[in-house]
Amino acid sequence: MKIGVIGRGLMGSAATRHLAMAGADVTVIGPSEPAEKRSHKGVFGSHYDEGRITRHNATLPFWVEVSKASIARYAEIEAQSGIPFFTEAGALMAGDDAYIGKVDAAAQICGVESHALNADGLRERFPYFQFPDHYSGAYEARMAGHVSPRRLVAAQTEAARRAGAQVLDETVLVLDEGRVTTDQGVHQFDQVLVAAGGWTDAVLDRAPQLDVYARTVALFEISENEAKRLANMPSLVYQLQEDPYLLPPIRYPDGKIYVKLGGDPEDVRLDGPEAVHEWFRSGGNAQVRDRLEEMIRDLMPSLAIESIRMDACVTSWTADRLPEIRRLGDWLSVCTGGNGAGAKCSDELGRRGAALVMEV
Repeated sequence: MKIGVIGRGLMGSAATRHLAMAGADVTVIGPSEPAEKRSHKGVFGSHYDEGRITRHNATLPFWVEVSKASIARYAEIEAQSGIPFFTEAGALMAGDDAYIGKVDAAAQICGVESHALNADGLRERFPYFQFPDHYSGAYEARMAGHVSPRRLVAAQTEAARRAGAQVLDETVLVLDEGRVTTDQGVHQFDQVLVAAGGWTDAVLDRAPQLDVYARTVALFEISENEAKRLANMPSLVYQLQEDPYLLPPIRYPDGKIYVKLGGDPEDVRLDGPEAVHEWFRSGGNAQVRDRLEEMIRDLMPSLAIESIRMDACVTSWTADRLPEIRRLGDWLSVCTGGNGAGAKCSDELGRRGAALVMEV
């Protein structure tokens, strides 16, 4: 049985590795990261980044479960590929009693070990953060922190290649009864798994079922000395209207060190592939960037910022806010919908997609 995976992002590369490790004849198809985003006319991916939070804690047990399974395999993926992608910096969630109560409840259901911190504990442990006085926290010191999504995809892909998978740097144009037409040729498969993120509806040629939202992130450049001062800074998710997430100092490909903050004040839906193209090429929303600057200066008033830049990405949301991993026909399956939480747990989501295909 020949299996094709469409999408070389987080879920697609994970599914390919699991299929290859199971001995399947699998080919993954998708374009590489463009050298220049502003002039690129083809498909984009949201994994072109160096920092995404990874942690077990969440407000819903489902996300705890899939994160727990994925994190447990990080070392395996790194060993199989020779590509490191995980940094154990710790992860903190902070908010009011109701918010942390949901986190604690999910942690108890799924057996997650984390440290409870009251307002005084937060101030003592993380003096560079300035939370409201009524906030408490749930802190994971081990097997939490951040991953490089770019390197995670590279690791999954390399591990899959070493296990026998074929990797095609091509863009899918048409999908019809297992026949995949790309910009470079035609390929025939017995089973196809579509894991194309925000492009999934377009690949499947179906009416829009995913909500694809524009997202802006702000990158705050800091000095080497400032990075040393923040050496014990964890990844952070904290309670605000924007649902913000913060990454500790990370060195990016340009050689500079950035603290990254994301959290859009409103959901701006992107309707169709061309709208997604235009959004990625735009580089982000300056108004959101400015709001993110206000947020980080409130949260970290002592942060010495040397420069600020922004970037654009997208998140893909399903109607029930859980991943869409299901069969669509005798030869076709889908694995998509990270719902803003898919990077850290993409290996388990991809594994579930792979298992679905192998059930034939």
